[in-house]
Amino acid sequence: MISAFSPALLTYSATHNPTPPSHFGTRYDATGTFLREPGNTVVCHLIEGSPAQQMIIEARRRFLETPEASRFAFTPISSLHMTLFQGIIEYRRRLPYWPQDVALDTAIEHMSEMYLDRLQSFDPLGPFDVEVTEVTPVGLTVNGATVADRQTMKEWRDALAHVFRYRHPDHDAYAFHITFCYPIIRLPEAALPEWQAMIDSTLAALRENAPVIRLKPPAFCTFDDMNHFEERLVLAPAA
Repeated sequence: MISAFSPALLTYSATHNPTPPSHFGTRYDATGTFLREPGNTVVCHLIEGSPAQQMIIEARRRFLETPEASRFAFTPISSLHMTLFQGIIEYRRRLPYWPQDVALDTAIEHMSEMYLDRLQSFDPLGPFDVEVTEVTPVGLTVNGATVADRQTMKEWRDALAHVFRYRHPDHDAYAFHITFCYPIIRLPEAALPEWQAMIDSTLAALRENAPVIRLKPPAFCTFDDMNHFEERLVLAPAA
């Protein structure tokens, strides 16, 4: 029976992965309320009113309509984005998630202003499109729509690593994603068949109706929690 379920689904199964969710208690609480967790990041938001945005909102609706939706903390539609490069965040004050030349107790606000200043002279790279490669119980996994798009995204990440002055261990293998929600309680075994059917049908619908997704240009954002990512500087790609 296990082989009938995707590895991504089993990750969120209470039976197959009984460990507590990694961000529970720091990013969100048992009521699904997001907690203060300030930081910064470079993301691409969805294009407001675009067909792709509507299809992604429809995909998110399918998650909300499951009987187990209350087991997840959902971010608002307005916050939907694809992270291009992970910035620093309050509960990850350690190397290699922080620049070596800056004290680990430096205020998040100071770090954001420092990066904002550095990015003023950043030379943006070219545009890229993405496609959905997988649907998981917490959202969408995406990647560049073409080989050229994937190369451009890699070049963006490498260039931003020079600005931020660190590389995460998964820098070269980072899985781009659009998060819908975070797990509060993992899924019961009895729910897995319906969830597998739901994520399979959602992936099929996205591939048919939004095979290529154009996002807004990358932007350096600051945030206090997962509800809102404020665009401080848009890194408009070269034409």
